Amino acid sequence: MQHPTALPGTPATPSQPGVLAVRLGHAGLLPFVAGAALVWLVQDDAQAYAALALAAYAALILSFLGGMHWGLVMQQPQAEPAPLIWGVVPSLVAWPAVLMPPDAGLVIHGLMFVACYAVDRRLYPGLGAAGWLTLRFRLSAVAALACFIGAAGS
Repeated sequence: MQHPTALPGTPATPSQPGVLAVRLGHAGLLPFVAGAALVWLVQDDAQAYAALALAAYAALILSFLGGMHWGLVMQQPQAEPAPLIWGVVPSLVAWPAVLMPPDAGLVIHGLMFVACYAVDRRLYPGLGAAGWLTLRFRLSAVAALACFIGAAGS
């Protein structure tokens, strides 16, 4: 039986991303790329808004990445504490980073994307999601790079 989020003809399982998940993940990179570009391209009076938009989106996505751990743990018969504890860390780090000057806050966001991927490499296999790590790496690399480029331009 085909996973409900897969496009017709595309095999998928809960532990492997289907075509739809890959497409939506890549579409989710558009605000990162656009935000980083806008920080460099807009007039000085609009630059702070572009940097804030990038930082706010980064914080939202980092919170989503942390929340993924809670969702994965909910499927386990016995919850290990590590994913639950880690699941709140990205939000707690990303939130104050939004309030910081963008040259510092966006660096923190970029580093959190790297940290989230590093933690996911360790925790995803035990949660049955190891098949998502390739996609996670690609998405995290672009998101982190966009944050670092945005920080450099602010």
